[in-house]
Amino acid sequence: MRQLVILAAAVLLSLPARAADEAKKPKEEPGTHVQMPFLIAPMSIDGKLQGYSYISSKLVAATPSASVEIRDKLAFIQDAFVRDVNAAPTGKATDPLDVDTAALAARLVGDARRIVGSSKVVTITFTQIKFSPLHPKATTDDQSPAETTTAPAAQHAAATPVTETKK
Repeated sequence: MRQLVILAAAVLLSLPARAADEAKKPKEEPGTHVQMPFLIAPMSIDGKLQGYSYISSKLVAATPSASVEIRDKLAFIQDAFVRDVNAAPTGKATDPLDVDTAALAARLVGDARRIVGSSKVVTITFTQIKFSPLHPKATTDDQSPAETTTAPAAQHAAATPVTETKK
């Protein structure tokens, strides 16, 4: 019985703390997030392609009715996003292989506002950004050219199993 009273008191004491945490969060109306298709941004250093960043994002609409309008023009917005990331670099000045999320967000929100209307798009949030190099580095399991000292014919012979047939 005593344990039950202690448990109930702990639950009642945690409710105001939980309510205070939720009050600090900005209130967004349900149905205002629009999931965007993946965006593939080329990442270059000195004009040489190094790989691609795969970016998933959500546009935040001002109202649920604005999110419906964004969904109606999703193909046009995605086309503008693809053109934008291919027209100008998306990397940071200090690290060209790291996406400059603040600058990219400003550019993409500008594209979306131009298509849908400036009062309908609030912001964009990036849910995931992954960089994939064009040429992945060798792993420790890979052999280096110095380790392979046998001739190619000898390597092929060693790799080919020999089977004998009895008559």
